[in-house]
Amino acid sequence: MKGTYLGEFEEMVLLIVGVLYDQAYGLAISKEIARQTERAVHVSAVHSALHRLEKKGFLSSRLAEATQERGGKRKRLFTLTAAGSKALRSALDLRNELYGQIPRVALEGGAS
Repeated sequence: MKGTYLGEFEEMVLLIVGVLYDQAYGLAISKEIARQTERAVHVSAVHSALHRLEKKGFLSSRLAEATQERGGKRKRLFTLTAAGSKALRSALDLRNELYGQIPRVALEGGAS
């Protein structure tokens, strides 16, 4: 499984790429993470995660057309690959499986 492990931040970035769908680029991802989690994230950390995830085959990217609002600079847009979708599903399944094993009393805060 080496090279395919998803850390918490990488999982968050993958999820946000899915949420933003066709408008997922570094700054937009950073802003959406902050909005959804109330946690500030440096865009450089997002870019690092995006490149790791692309190298793992979980994301693909393409350059969008240049726009005047960006001074002619093109955005690199990211999309989930089939492997990325599968990695997210596996992470969700594992979390649900583990959550299901927690005794109810522990979830209710009754354990001492």
